[in-house]
Amino acid sequence: MKAKRVTLEEDLRIAFHIRKEVFVEEQGVPLEDEYDEFDNLNGQCAHILVYFEEQPVGTGRVRWVDEFGKLERICILGPYRKFGLGKVIITALEEIAQDRGTTRVKLHGQSQAEGFYNKLGYQSSSSVFIEDGIPHLLMTKDL
Repeated sequence: MKAKRVTLEEDLRIAFHIRKEVFVEEQGVPLEDEYDEFDNLNGQCAHILVYFEEQPVGTGRVRWVDEFGKLERICILGPYRKFGLGKVIITALEEIAQDRGTTRVKLHGQSQAEGFYNKLGYQSSSSVFIEDGIPHLLMTKDL
């Protein structure tokens, strides 16, 4: 298991494919909502891929919003969700944020994953809200 920062367009396309499979095909997020102006390699955010047995199976990104690093688009292909890869993604994104001098991170976590994020030190900072038809919570953490 390893995380790799995306620096090539080819790797970014792999991340997009993983996101499409998880968010659009599995969870029903509209395709037009999944991709945005930050889905590029121009420095507005940093994307990562996580690998299991040399295969890319998960992704995420961190974007800088105000004083926060905002962790976004975190997902893992279904068959690989029980191997601890979520923690690998979160840790890698937090390290990127810290390397940039960010001391606080936040995310919109799906409410069903609240316990997972709590175990990684995140605190719920909102009531449940709906994003793309899915219940979410704002969660924050001091690095």
